[in-house]
Amino acid sequence: MHWKTISSEYLSNHPYFTARKDVCEMPDGTIVPSYFVVELPPTVCAMAITEDGNVILVKQYRHPVGEILTELPGGFLDEGEDVKTAIARELMEETGYQFAEIDEVGKVAGNPGVLSGYTHLFLARGGKKTSTQSLDDHEQIDIQLVPLEEVRAMLQRNEFAQALHVSCMLYAFQKLDGLQV
Repeated sequence: MHWKTISSEYLSNHPYFTARKDVCEMPDGTIVPSYFVVELPPTVCAMAITEDGNVILVKQYRHPVGEILTELPGGFLDEGEDVKTAIARELMEETGYQFAEIDEVGKVAGNPGVLSGYTHLFLARGGKKTSTQSLDDHEQIDIQLVPLEEVRAMLQRNEFAQALHVSCMLYAFQKLDGLQV
């Protein structure tokens, strides 16, 4: 079922946007003359819950869609970084919170028809504010602390646009609900 890559040509080679055009051969011998792939590094995000039961949501402007979105904290892995280390770092940088417990709840591909890379999904619990935000130059993030059940209601009302973060919340709520049984 796997395709054979005959050749690859890089159209863009940037750490956050690498695009290539592949020529592929399908198992039945059919040649695909132009298959475009956007290579992305792995990413992480977490439904992060504070000690007092609030979920940390972040609001930030997303230029590709031209809107301010409410999302979960997360970001790209650094070169050679472990996923659990990456989410702990991203949580600290974006929110200033450290967490007593961080569990991976899933791994999803954003759009595997054109994008490479996976997003690792986490549930972080026992968050305690220990620092201020340490944002990248291009980040402007407003933090919102929202009660857990209100986040569940927001999810049910389809108030989150970021599909990977929706997946994270669904898996995190499944884990939380499993703990309550």
